[in-house]
Amino acid sequence: MKIESTDAIDEVAFGAADGLLPAIVQHADTGAVLMLAWMNRDALRATLTGRRVVFFSRSRAQLWEKGATSGNTLDLAAVHADCDRDALLVLARPRGPVCHLGTKTCFGDEPSPFLAKLENVIADRVGADPAGSYTARLLAGGPHRSAQKVGEEAVEVAIAATAGNDAEVVAESADLLFHLIVLLRSRGLSLTQVIAELEARHQQR
Repeated sequence: MKIESTDAIDEVAFGAADGLLPAIVQHADTGAVLMLAWMNRDALRATLTGRRVVFFSRSRAQLWEKGATSGNTLDLAAVHADCDRDALLVLARPRGPVCHLGTKTCFGDEPSPFLAKLENVIADRVGADPAGSYTARLLAGGPHRSAQKVGEEAVEVAIAATAGNDAEVVAESADLLFHLIVLLRSRGLSLTQVIAELEARHQQR
């Protein structure tokens, strides 16, 4: 059930003992699961009214707007109740890291669901038959071969950016990103490590 206004709050089955129910927060664009917290009637009402996610803190026994102090707020996209109406799925767009530890989610960092899936697919090609897989052939050639392809694709991106259309820039950028992930895998590295480096640089500014 989609909860579109405060009029629907009475249809939600809050806990009989404490008036709470779990709220799972999911990124509205990527689908990544960001965090789990708790809401009562007032928290849900404040969320729907202000369009920023508000929870109920069990430790402090009060409402708290996510990111009110840090600025890492959650902009509300939608709220859904599950089939029993005793749990909420909150779709939101985060403004900065969600976790107090500085990660994008409370379950650790992930580049994006699809990029993580792509990394897993590439990892599965390690040791595969090069005759039947382009990725396996690249990985069999070691970092040198992957580095060569990254260089070639980077040139293609530059050419598309200066002389091509937007579709060509996107297509060549996709080729470059794919080959970069292959290169990282050939060195035993991941995109998560690259993102962590970028975030560390940003925090030093």
